[in-house]
Amino acid sequence: MSATTPPPGLGHNFRLLWAGEGISVLGSMTTTVVFPLIAVTQFDAGPFWMGILAGAVWLPWLVLGLVAGAWVDRSDPRRVMMRADLAAAAIVGSVPLAWALDVLTLPHLVVTALGLGCCMVFFRTAYTAFVPRVVASDDLERANARIYGTESAMQVGGPGIGGLLVQLFSAAYVVLLDVVTFLVSWWCLARMRPEELGAGPEREASEPLVRQIREGVIIVARDPYFRFMTLLGGLGNFALTGYGALLVLFLVRDLHLQPGSVGLVMGFGSVGGLVGATLATRTSQWLGNAGALRWLQVVGGPPALLIGLAWPGTGAAVVALGSFFVGAGVVGANVVRSSFRLRYTPPELLGRTMATSAVLNFGTMPLAALVAGALGTWIGVRETILLMAAIHAVGSLTVFVGPYARGRDLPDQMARWTSGSMATARKSSVT
Repeated sequence: MSATTPPPGLGHNFRLLWAGEGISVLGSMTTTVVFPLIAVTQFDAGPFWMGILAGAVWLPWLVLGLVAGAWVDRSDPRRVMMRADLAAAAIVGSVPLAWALDVLTLPHLVVTALGLGCCMVFFRTAYTAFVPRVVASDDLERANARIYGTESAMQVGGPGIGGLLVQLFSAAYVVLLDVVTFLVSWWCLARMRPEELGAGPEREASEPLVRQIREGVIIVARDPYFRFMTLLGGLGNFALTGYGALLVLFLVRDLHLQPGSVGLVMGFGSVGGLVGATLATRTSQWLGNAGALRWLQVVGGPPALLIGLAWPGTGAAVVALGSFFVGAGVVGANVVRSSFRLRYTPPELLGRTMATSAVLNFGTMPLAALVAGALGTWIGVRETILLMAAIHAVGSLTVFVGPYARGRDLPDQMARWTSGSMATARKSSVT
Protein backbone atom coordinates (compact mmCIF):
# COMPACT_ATOMS: atom_id res chain seq x y z
CA MET A 1 0.00 0.00 0.00
CA SER A 2 1.59 3.31 -1.08
CA ALA A 3 1.97 6.13 1.38
CA THR A 4 -0.22 9.19 0.77
CA THR A 5 2.93 11.30 0.37
CA PRO A 6 6.60 10.30 0.20
CA PRO A 7 8.49 10.44 3.51
CA PRO A 8 10.41 13.68 4.12
CA GLY A 9 14.05 13.85 3.13
CA LEU A 10 15.92 12.13 0.35
CA GLY A 11 15.57 8.52 1.45
CA HIS A 12 16.09 5.01 0.11
CA ASN A 13 13.93 5.29 -2.99
CA PHE A 14 15.37 8.64 -4.01
CA ARG A 15 18.93 7.36 -3.60
CA LEU A 16 18.18 4.44 -5.92
CA LEU A 17 16.48 6.69 -8.48
CA TRP A 18 19.38 9.15 -8.26
CA ALA A 19 22.05 6.45 -8.62
CA GLY A 20 20.33 4.65 -11.48
CA GLU A 21 19.73 7.84 -13.43
CA GLY A 22 23.29 9.09 -12.88
CA ILE A 23 24.87 5.83 -14.07
CA SER A 24 22.53 5.66 -17.06
CA VAL A 25 23.44 9.23 -18.07
CA LEU A 26 27.14 8.32 -17.86
CA GLY A 27 26.59 5.54 -20.39
CA SER A 28 24.37 7.66 -22.62
CA MET A 29 26.87 10.53 -22.68
CA THR A 30 29.61 8.08 -23.60
CA THR A 31 27.44 6.98 -26.51
CA THR A 32 26.75 10.57 -27.62
CA VAL A 33 30.43 11.00 -28.45
CA VAL A 34 31.09 7.40 -29.54
CA PHE A 35 28.31 7.20 -32.17
CA PRO A 36 29.48 10.37 -33.99
CA LEU A 37 33.11 9.23 -33.72
CA ILE A 38 32.19 5.87 -35.29
CA ALA A 39 30.38 7.74 -38.07
CA VAL A 40 33.28 10.14 -38.73
CA THR A 41 36.27 7.82 -38.28
CA GLN A 42 34.90 4.51 -39.59
CA PHE A 43 32.44 5.61 -42.28
CA ASP A 44 33.83 9.07 -43.19
CA ALA A 45 30.40 10.64 -42.56
CA GLY A 46 29.86 14.23 -43.70
CA PRO A 47 27.52 16.95 -42.35
CA PHE A 48 24.42 15.35 -43.92
CA TRP A 49 24.89 11.99 -42.19
CA MET A 50 25.85 13.67 -38.93
CA GLY A 51 22.58 15.60 -39.04
CA ILE A 52 20.62 12.42 -39.75
CA LEU A 53 22.32 10.60 -36.87
CA ALA A 54 21.70 13.42 -34.38
CA GLY A 55 18.09 13.88 -35.49
CA ALA A 56 17.18 10.20 -35.23
CA VAL A 57 17.45 10.26 -31.42
CA TRP A 58 14.89 13.06 -31.11
CA LEU A 59 12.47 12.25 -33.94
CA PRO A 60 10.37 9.85 -31.75
CA TRP A 61 9.26 12.80 -29.60
CA LEU A 62 7.28 14.13 -32.55
CA VAL A 63 5.65 10.77 -33.22
CA LEU A 64 5.21 9.29 -29.73
CA GLY A 65 5.42 12.19 -27.27
CA LEU A 66 1.71 12.95 -26.84
CA VAL A 67 0.77 9.26 -26.68
CA ALA A 68 3.49 8.59 -24.11
CA GLY A 69 2.23 11.41 -21.88
CA ALA A 70 -1.33 10.12 -21.79
CA TRP A 71 -0.09 6.55 -21.41
CA VAL A 72 2.07 7.43 -18.39
CA ASP A 73 -0.84 9.27 -16.73
CA ARG A 74 -2.82 6.01 -16.76
CA SER A 75 0.08 3.63 -15.96
CA ASP A 76 2.65 2.89 -13.26
CA PRO A 77 5.58 5.15 -14.24
CA ARG A 78 8.15 2.95 -12.50
CA ARG A 79 7.20 -0.06 -14.61
CA VAL A 80 7.24 2.06 -17.77
CA MET A 81 10.81 3.15 -16.94
CA MET A 82 11.95 -0.41 -16.22
CA ARG A 83 10.61 -1.69 -19.54
CA ALA A 84 12.23 1.22 -21.38
CA ASP A 85 15.59 0.40 -19.77
CA LEU A 86 15.47 -3.23 -20.90
CA ALA A 87 14.41 -2.29 -24.43
CA ALA A 88 17.19 0.31 -24.68
CA ALA A 89 19.82 -2.21 -23.52
CA ALA A 90 18.75 -4.65 -26.24
CA ILE A 91 18.69 -1.97 -28.97
CA VAL A 92 22.08 -0.46 -28.13
CA GLY A 93 23.58 -3.93 -27.74
CA SER A 94 22.97 -4.55 -31.43
CA VAL A 95 25.85 -2.17 -32.35
CA PRO A 96 28.78 -4.16 -30.89
CA LEU A 97 27.12 -7.36 -32.10
CA ALA A 98 26.92 -6.04 -35.65
CA TRP A 99 30.52 -4.83 -35.43
CA ALA A 100 31.70 -8.27 -34.29
CA LEU A 101 29.88 -9.83 -37.26
CA ASP A 102 31.36 -7.18 -39.59
CA VAL A 103 27.90 -5.97 -40.70
CA LEU A 104 27.74 -2.58 -38.95
CA THR A 105 26.70 0.28 -41.28
CA LEU A 106 25.77 3.94 -41.00
CA PRO A 107 22.06 3.14 -41.50
CA HIS A 108 22.33 0.64 -38.61
CA LEU A 109 23.68 3.42 -36.36
CA VAL A 110 20.79 5.66 -37.40
CA VAL A 111 18.17 2.96 -36.72
CA THR A 112 19.77 2.26 -33.34
CA ALA A 113 19.60 5.96 -32.48
CA LEU A 114 15.94 5.98 -33.55
CA GLY A 115 15.10 3.00 -31.35
CA LEU A 116 16.99 4.50 -28.42
CA GLY A 117 14.98 7.69 -28.91
CA CYS A 118 11.71 5.74 -28.66
CA CYS A 119 12.80 4.29 -25.33
CA MET A 120 13.86 7.76 -24.16
CA VAL A 121 10.39 9.20 -24.86
CA PHE A 122 8.68 6.77 -22.50
CA PHE A 123 11.47 6.79 -19.89
CA ARG A 124 11.78 10.58 -19.61
CA THR A 125 8.01 11.14 -19.55
CA ALA A 126 7.56 8.53 -16.83
CA TYR A 127 10.58 9.86 -14.91
CA THR A 128 9.04 13.33 -14.68
CA ALA A 129 5.76 11.95 -13.38
CA PHE A 130 7.56 9.63 -10.94
CA VAL A 131 9.78 12.13 -9.09
CA PRO A 132 6.92 13.66 -7.00
CA ARG A 133 6.06 10.13 -5.79
CA VAL A 134 9.62 9.66 -4.52
CA VAL A 135 10.32 13.15 -3.10
CA ALA A 136 8.09 15.30 -0.89
CA SER A 137 7.17 18.74 -2.23
CA ASP A 138 9.41 20.61 0.25
CA ASP A 139 12.44 18.63 -0.95
CA LEU A 140 11.95 19.08 -4.71
CA GLU A 141 14.57 21.82 -5.23
CA ARG A 142 17.17 19.87 -3.28
CA ALA A 143 16.32 16.66 -5.13
CA ASN A 144 16.34 18.31 -8.56
CA ALA A 145 19.64 20.01 -7.82
CA ARG A 146 21.18 16.63 -6.97
CA ILE A 147 19.64 14.93 -10.00
CA TYR A 148 20.70 17.60 -12.49
CA GLY A 149 24.05 18.06 -10.76
CA THR A 150 24.81 14.35 -10.96
CA GLU A 151 23.64 14.23 -14.57
CA SER A 152 26.02 17.08 -15.34
CA ALA A 153 28.86 15.32 -13.50
CA MET A 154 28.23 12.19 -15.56
CA GLN A 155 28.09 14.35 -18.68
CA VAL A 156 31.55 15.60 -17.74
CA GLY A 157 32.91 12.09 -17.49
CA GLY A 158 30.96 10.49 -20.33
CA PRO A 159 32.45 12.27 -23.35
CA GLY A 160 35.97 12.12 -21.89
CA ILE A 161 35.66 8.43 -21.07
CA GLY A 162 34.12 7.74 -24.46
CA GLY A 163 36.84 9.59 -26.37
CA LEU A 164 39.62 7.92 -24.36
CA LEU A 165 38.16 4.42 -24.75
CA VAL A 166 37.75 4.94 -28.49
CA GLN A 167 41.49 5.60 -28.69
CA LEU A 168 42.24 2.42 -26.72
CA PHE A 169 39.63 0.02 -28.07
CA SER A 170 37.25 -0.42 -30.97
CA ALA A 171 34.59 2.33 -30.81
CA ALA A 172 31.73 -0.11 -31.32
CA TYR A 173 32.71 -2.19 -28.28
CA VAL A 174 32.79 0.94 -26.10
CA VAL A 175 29.00 1.10 -26.64
CA LEU A 176 28.74 -1.94 -24.32
CA LEU A 177 29.21 0.49 -21.42
CA ASP A 178 25.84 2.04 -22.25
CA VAL A 179 24.21 -1.39 -22.28
CA VAL A 180 25.51 -2.08 -18.77
CA THR A 181 24.26 1.28 -17.47
CA PHE A 182 20.71 0.64 -18.74
CA LEU A 183 20.72 -2.66 -16.85
CA VAL A 184 21.98 -0.94 -13.69
CA SER A 185 19.19 1.64 -14.00
CA TRP A 186 16.64 -1.19 -14.29
CA TRP A 187 18.10 -2.90 -11.20
CA CYS A 188 17.90 0.32 -9.14
CA LEU A 189 14.23 0.78 -10.04
CA ALA A 190 13.49 -2.87 -9.20
CA ARG A 191 15.08 -2.47 -5.74
CA MET A 192 12.77 0.36 -4.66
CA ARG A 193 10.35 0.02 -1.75
CA PRO A 194 6.84 0.54 -3.19
CA GLU A 195 5.34 1.05 0.28
CA GLU A 196 7.39 4.26 0.67
CA LEU A 197 6.21 5.78 -2.60
CA GLY A 198 3.63 8.54 -2.54
CA ALA A 199 0.24 7.59 -3.89
CA GLY A 200 -0.18 8.13 -7.60
CA PRO A 201 -3.09 10.14 -8.98
CA GLU A 202 -6.42 8.43 -9.59
CA ARG A 203 -6.29 6.93 -13.06
CA GLU A 204 -9.13 7.33 -15.51
CA ALA A 205 -8.24 4.31 -17.60
CA SER A 206 -11.73 4.20 -19.13
CA GLU A 207 -11.36 7.74 -20.51
CA PRO A 208 -10.41 7.73 -24.22
CA LEU A 209 -6.70 8.20 -24.82
CA VAL A 210 -7.38 10.85 -27.48
CA ARG A 211 -9.37 12.96 -24.99
CA GLN A 212 -6.55 12.80 -22.45
CA ILE A 213 -4.05 13.87 -25.10
CA ARG A 214 -6.21 16.82 -26.14
CA GLU A 215 -6.60 17.97 -22.53
CA GLY A 216 -2.83 18.11 -22.17
CA VAL A 217 -2.45 20.09 -25.39
CA ILE A 218 -5.19 22.58 -24.46
CA ILE A 219 -3.77 23.23 -20.98
CA VAL A 220 -0.23 23.82 -22.26
CA ALA A 221 -1.50 26.07 -25.07
CA ARG A 222 -3.62 28.25 -22.74
CA ASP A 223 -1.44 28.55 -19.66
CA PRO A 224 0.94 31.52 -20.18
CA TYR A 225 3.82 29.98 -18.25
CA PHE A 226 3.61 26.56 -19.87
CA ARG A 227 3.18 28.15 -23.29
CA PHE A 228 6.17 30.50 -22.97
CA MET A 229 8.49 27.89 -21.45
CA THR A 230 7.53 25.39 -24.14
CA LEU A 231 8.16 27.81 -27.02
CA LEU A 232 11.42 29.03 -25.47
CA GLY A 233 12.55 25.45 -24.86
CA GLY A 234 11.73 24.46 -28.44
CA LEU A 235 13.73 27.35 -29.87
CA GLY A 236 16.66 26.74 -27.52
CA ASN A 237 16.79 23.03 -28.27
CA PHE A 238 16.61 23.74 -32.01
CA ALA A 239 19.70 25.94 -31.78
CA LEU A 240 21.65 23.76 -29.32
CA THR A 241 20.98 20.60 -31.32
CA GLY A 242 21.83 22.40 -34.54
CA TYR A 243 25.37 23.24 -33.52
CA GLY A 244 25.71 20.11 -31.39
CA ALA A 245 25.06 17.90 -34.43
CA LEU A 246 28.16 19.33 -36.13
CA LEU A 247 30.36 19.83 -33.06
CA VAL A 248 32.31 16.55 -33.27
CA LEU A 249 32.86 17.10 -36.99
CA PHE A 250 34.03 20.68 -36.28
CA LEU A 251 36.43 19.57 -33.53
CA VAL A 252 37.93 16.72 -35.58
CA ARG A 253 38.19 18.29 -39.05
CA ASP A 254 38.45 22.02 -38.39
CA LEU A 255 40.28 22.09 -35.06
CA HIS A 256 42.23 18.83 -35.70
CA LEU A 257 41.55 17.30 -32.26
CA GLN A 258 42.09 13.63 -31.41
CA PRO A 259 39.14 11.58 -30.00
CA GLY A 260 40.37 11.90 -26.42
CA SER A 261 40.63 15.68 -26.74
CA VAL A 262 37.17 15.84 -28.33
CA GLY A 263 35.66 14.21 -25.27
CA LEU A 264 37.61 16.49 -22.95
CA VAL A 265 36.52 19.69 -24.71
CA MET A 266 32.89 18.57 -24.88
CA GLY A 267 33.00 17.70 -21.20
CA PHE A 268 33.50 21.34 -20.22
CA GLY A 269 29.87 22.05 -21.05
CA SER A 270 28.91 19.46 -18.48
CA VAL A 271 31.27 21.00 -15.91
CA GLY A 272 29.29 24.18 -16.38
CA GLY A 273 26.09 22.20 -15.99
CA LEU A 274 27.33 20.81 -12.68
CA VAL A 275 28.09 24.33 -11.47
CA GLY A 276 24.68 25.57 -12.66
CA ALA A 277 22.83 22.74 -10.92
CA THR A 278 24.78 23.32 -7.72
CA LEU A 279 24.00 27.05 -7.65
CA ALA A 280 20.40 26.87 -8.92
CA THR A 281 18.77 26.48 -5.50
CA ARG A 282 20.81 29.29 -3.96
CA THR A 283 20.12 31.53 -6.95
CA SER A 284 16.38 30.93 -6.54
CA GLN A 285 16.58 31.78 -2.84
CA TRP A 286 18.51 34.96 -3.62
CA LEU A 287 16.61 36.23 -6.69
CA GLY A 288 13.36 34.22 -6.52
CA ASN A 289 12.63 31.56 -9.12
CA ALA A 290 11.52 34.10 -11.75
CA GLY A 291 14.63 36.23 -11.25
CA ALA A 292 16.85 33.15 -11.29
CA LEU A 293 15.38 32.01 -14.61
CA ARG A 294 15.99 35.42 -16.20
CA TRP A 295 19.65 35.67 -15.28
CA LEU A 296 20.48 32.01 -15.83
CA GLN A 297 19.21 32.45 -19.40
CA VAL A 298 21.60 35.39 -19.81
CA VAL A 299 24.53 33.30 -18.52
CA GLY A 300 23.70 30.41 -20.86
CA GLY A 301 22.76 32.34 -24.01
CA PRO A 302 25.26 34.74 -25.68
CA PRO A 303 28.41 32.74 -24.69
CA ALA A 304 27.34 30.07 -27.21
CA LEU A 305 28.80 32.32 -29.92
CA LEU A 306 32.30 31.61 -28.59
CA ILE A 307 32.07 28.01 -29.83
CA GLY A 308 31.97 28.98 -33.50
CA LEU A 309 34.85 31.45 -33.07
CA ALA A 310 37.42 28.79 -32.05
CA TRP A 311 40.60 28.12 -34.04
CA PRO A 312 43.04 25.17 -34.19
CA GLY A 313 45.51 24.66 -31.36
CA THR A 314 44.94 26.77 -28.25
CA GLY A 315 41.73 28.14 -29.79
CA ALA A 316 39.97 24.91 -28.82
CA ALA A 317 39.87 26.37 -25.29
CA VAL A 318 37.32 28.90 -26.60
CA VAL A 319 34.93 26.00 -27.30
CA ALA A 320 35.42 24.78 -23.73
CA LEU A 321 34.78 28.27 -22.31
CA GLY A 322 31.61 28.84 -24.33
CA SER A 323 30.34 25.36 -23.53
CA PHE A 324 30.96 25.94 -19.81
CA PHE A 325 28.75 29.02 -19.66
CA VAL A 326 26.05 27.48 -21.86
CA GLY A 327 25.99 24.40 -19.63
CA ALA A 328 25.81 26.46 -16.43
CA GLY A 329 22.93 28.60 -17.65
CA VAL A 330 20.89 25.89 -19.35
CA VAL A 331 21.17 23.28 -16.59
CA GLY A 332 20.65 25.82 -13.81
CA ALA A 333 17.49 27.09 -15.51
CA ASN A 334 16.30 23.49 -16.00
CA VAL A 335 16.57 22.84 -12.25
CA VAL A 336 14.47 25.91 -11.44
CA ARG A 337 11.91 25.20 -14.18
CA SER A 338 11.54 21.56 -13.23
CA SER A 339 10.84 22.32 -9.57
CA PHE A 340 8.31 24.99 -10.55
CA ARG A 341 6.45 22.69 -12.93
CA LEU A 342 6.28 19.78 -10.49
CA ARG A 343 4.63 22.07 -7.91
CA TYR A 344 2.49 23.98 -10.39
CA THR A 345 0.95 20.94 -12.11
CA PRO A 346 -1.65 18.63 -10.50
CA PRO A 347 -0.28 15.04 -10.34
CA GLU A 348 -2.99 13.65 -12.64
CA LEU A 349 -1.85 16.02 -15.42
CA LEU A 350 1.93 15.69 -15.07
CA GLY A 351 2.46 13.11 -17.80
CA ARG A 352 0.22 14.84 -20.35
CA THR A 353 1.42 18.39 -19.80
CA MET A 354 5.09 17.45 -19.62
CA ALA A 355 4.84 15.28 -22.74
CA THR A 356 2.97 18.00 -24.64
CA SER A 357 5.73 20.46 -23.80
CA ALA A 358 8.36 17.87 -24.65
CA VAL A 359 6.88 17.29 -28.12
CA LEU A 360 7.77 20.85 -29.05
CA ASN A 361 10.88 21.07 -26.86
CA PHE A 362 12.39 17.89 -28.27
CA GLY A 363 10.45 17.76 -31.53
CA THR A 364 12.45 20.70 -32.91
CA MET A 365 15.66 18.75 -32.40
CA PRO A 366 15.45 16.30 -35.33
CA LEU A 367 14.50 19.22 -37.58
CA ALA A 368 17.49 21.18 -36.24
CA ALA A 369 19.85 18.28 -36.93
CA LEU A 370 18.61 17.96 -40.52
CA VAL A 371 18.77 21.72 -41.09
CA ALA A 372 22.27 21.87 -39.61
CA GLY A 373 23.41 18.98 -41.79
CA ALA A 374 22.09 20.70 -44.91
CA LEU A 375 23.49 24.11 -43.95
CA GLY A 376 26.84 22.58 -43.01
CA THR A 377 27.10 21.18 -46.51
CA TRP A 378 25.90 24.41 -48.14
CA ILE A 379 27.49 27.30 -46.20
CA GLY A 380 30.06 25.47 -44.07
CA VAL A 381 30.30 23.85 -40.65
CA ARG A 382 31.71 26.84 -38.75
CA GLU A 383 29.16 29.21 -40.29
CA THR A 384 26.28 26.90 -39.35
CA ILE A 385 27.52 26.65 -35.76
CA LEU A 386 27.69 30.45 -35.50
CA LEU A 387 24.17 30.82 -36.95
CA MET A 388 22.69 28.30 -34.50
CA ALA A 389 24.56 29.88 -31.59
CA ALA A 390 23.13 33.28 -32.53
CA ILE A 391 19.58 31.86 -32.56
CA HIS A 392 20.17 30.42 -29.08
CA ALA A 393 21.56 33.74 -27.80
CA VAL A 394 18.60 35.77 -29.08
CA GLY A 395 16.06 33.22 -27.83
CA SER A 396 17.60 33.22 -24.36
CA LEU A 397 17.13 36.98 -24.04
CA THR A 398 13.36 36.76 -24.71
CA VAL A 399 12.92 36.06 -20.99
CA PHE A 400 12.92 39.84 -20.58
CA VAL A 401 9.70 40.15 -22.60
CA GLY A 402 7.94 36.95 -21.46
CA PRO A 403 5.40 36.34 -18.66
CA TYR A 404 8.10 36.36 -15.97
CA ALA A 405 10.01 39.37 -17.31
CA ARG A 406 9.46 41.10 -13.97
CA GLY A 407 8.87 40.08 -10.40
CA ARG A 408 10.65 37.79 -8.00
CA ASP A 409 8.65 34.55 -8.00
CA LEU A 410 6.52 32.52 -10.37
CA PRO A 411 2.94 31.83 -9.24
CA ASP A 412 1.77 28.59 -7.69
CA GLN A 413 -1.83 28.62 -8.91
CA MET A 414 -2.33 25.70 -11.26
CA ALA A 415 -4.58 23.93 -8.75
CA ARG A 416 -6.98 26.88 -8.66
CA TRP A 417 -6.87 27.39 -12.42
CA THR A 418 -7.24 23.73 -13.34
CA SER A 419 -10.89 23.16 -12.53
CA GLY A 420 -12.07 25.72 -15.07
CA SER A 421 -9.52 24.79 -17.68
CA MET A 422 -10.25 21.08 -17.31
CA ALA A 423 -13.95 21.67 -17.84
CA THR A 424 -13.17 23.70 -20.95
CA ALA A 425 -10.74 21.06 -22.15
CA ARG A 426 -13.28 18.28 -21.71
CA LYS A 427 -15.94 20.32 -23.50
CA SER A 428 -13.49 21.04 -26.34
CA SER A 429 -12.64 17.34 -26.55
CA VAL A 430 -16.21 16.32 -27.38
CA THR A 431 -16.62 15.78 -31.08
